[in-house]
Amino acid sequence: MITPAFELTQDLDFLTIIIKVPYARASEFDVYFEGEDFKFYAKPYFLRLTLPGRIVEDGREKASYNTDKAASAELSEEEEEEFDWEIEQTPYKESAESTLPLQYRYGFGNLRSGVFQRLQDELSDVIDIKDPDQTPVDERRRKRLAAEDAKFEPDHYLADFFEDEAIQHVLKYKPWWVDAHKKMTALQGESHQEHDTHTFVVFSEEEREQLRKFTNKSYLLDKRSRHHVYLGLIDILLAYCYEICVNEGDKNVESSWNIRKLSATLCWLESFTSIHDVLVSFGRRVLCYPLHRHFGLVTRAFSDTIMILQLGRAAVLKCLLDIHKIFMENDPGYILNDLFITDYCIWIQKTKSKKLAALSESLQKTTLTKSHVGFELEELEAAAVLVQEEERMLKAVGTVSKQQLPSSESETSDSEESSSTSSSETEGSDSDERESSTSDDGKTNSLQNMLQEERTAPLIDCNGLRQGTNTSTFEVSDEKSKVSLQSTSVPGKLIEELEKQMHTAIRLSEQPEGLATASCILQEQEENRVSEPDRFSNDTTGKGNFLEVSSKTNPLLFLCSTNEDED
Repeated sequence: MITPAFELTQDLDFLTIIIKVPYARASEFDVYFEGEDFKFYAKPYFLRLTLPGRIVEDGREKASYNTDKAASAELSEEEEEEFDWEIEQTPYKESAESTLPLQYRYGFGNLRSGVFQRLQDELSDVIDIKDPDQTPVDERRRKRLAAEDAKFEPDHYLADFFEDEAIQHVLKYKPWWVDAHKKMTALQGESHQEHDTHTFVVFSEEEREQLRKFTNKSYLLDKRSRHHVYLGLIDILLAYCYEICVNEGDKNVESSWNIRKLSATLCWLESFTSIHDVLVSFGRRVLCYPLHRHFGLVTRAFSDTIMILQLGRAAVLKCLLDIHKIFMENDPGYILNDLFITDYCIWIQKTKSKKLAALSESLQKTTLTKSHVGFELEELEAAAVLVQEEERMLKAVGTVSKQQLPSSESETSDSEESSSTSSSETEGSDSDERESSTSDDGKTNSLQNMLQEERTAPLIDCNGLRQGTNTSTFEVSDEKSKVSLQSTSVPGKLIEELEKQMHTAIRLSEQPEGLATASCILQEQEENRVSEPDRFSNDTTGKGNFLEVSSKTNPLLFLCSTNEDED
């Protein structure tokens, strides 16, 4: 397209545009105007103007073509509204160099400073750091790590770890660089030679238009700044690969947020010192901020970035142009284009392919594991697996118990029938036991009565007087109580006890004659025991032991006779 020469003239009513288009067909030209825009097209000429005032389309406009001179058009101007210029304005005053505080640099190659000083309203929508101009790099890193630790949610991570159907689905997506990398690898394997990567990367017309808008710049970077630029490029590409993977190549309103939030270079203006630090930062931010927080997405973005770098600067430039477009369509994102992406798009075109190849090799040799991230992911997963196994076991036990419930009901009915039968049998056996115990008690009482008669019979003398009444009576009553207590428990012991009592009764019945006389004396002394309590005592066998013999003649002794014939 050729931009034609043109002239603009204006009077009180019309705006006249004179366009010189030699060798153009008069029947094939188009004129378009609306508002402040004016466009003219006549192959191969094209002219586009943005006027300082609006054009009115009221029917008075006209166009003419002069083959000797040029085409002309007369357009009516819209009267401008009156503007109140009486607005109080305060001009911006530059501070003296001596009063300027120390400002820290950021942006591409750390070449910018003071950008956010007058953009405080847009600051919170673009970056997470509050005052980047007054915050050093080390403090930015400390604040970033603290914010990530506070943002990490174990429940969200474990939910994506166990319920990963959606994540496994997006991991199957293959972006354009996967096929391009396969083609490059196949050709290099066949010819054993390196091929120009431009043949595997194709730019669209829109991307070519983006490139035309960029100005040509040269960047004077020292070794340290170049190191930061390369590491920042890896960080930005990792965030872009994550965005392409989870959205399967489609763009949405969250695309700009995802890229700048996952890249610490863009969100915290971070300056990395090693590739491993870049990977750890990206892994932590993937597990803290986006919707899908899975370590598999970290490794997938890692491998995709290696492919892009191996494809060369054409593939890197294509990705940067896509990022530039995403940020351009987002209102606060354009600041990141001015700080980073535009400069990256210009700089990468002059970067040597060997540098990118070496960078991809270094990235491929670097490893990243879950323990490097610092959130104790392996411990969380192990504990969650144990809890899941316990829940599974409890569910299995519940299922088995439900299956056994019908059979247990039938067993319960059978047991009720058997219990009723056994209860009737038990009642019968209890009645038999009560009858047998009653008969045994009767026998025991009859034996005790016989024993008492045998023990008391030989203690009565010929005159009908009882001898040793107290001793024998207490003895029998004590033995009866013992027998009555033991008879209800053990029948064998009862028989032994009765046998001992019978032997005792027989021994008492065989007392000599003199002892019987002494028993009469003992009875008399027991009657007078109140007045003389210490003159004699009874031993444990129930026999009367004489403690002292009185010298007085007992008047009751004549009643006792020792004549055996009278007995």
